[in-house]
Amino acid sequence: MATRVSYPFELKMKAIEMRLEGVPVREVMEQLGIRNKTQLKVWMKWCREGDVHRLEQPVGKQYSYGKGPEYSSELEKLQAENRFLKQQLDLLKKFVEMQRR
Repeated sequence: MATRVSYPFELKMKAIEMRLEGVPVREVMEQLGIRNKTQLKVWMKWCREGDVHRLEQPVGKQYSYGKGPEYSSELEKLQAENRFLKQQLDLLKKFVEMQRR
């Protein structure tokens, strides 16, 4: 039976950034040590759909549809939302930059 690999959030974001910059899937996989190209496609899909919070979920943990992670405090929830919005802005800036080239 295959073992599940857990990738850190930062690695997932780096992989998404590299793909948005036009780096081929194979090269991203080799540079970052990602085993499966389908995994990279799923991360890109989540990013396009605005489900970036799913990149932080543990291996095998799927949140119910329409629900994100549960937070123990309002501060944690606001910090996560702030992180998400910053990521969205960063991705949009990179997309606009790519369109200009």
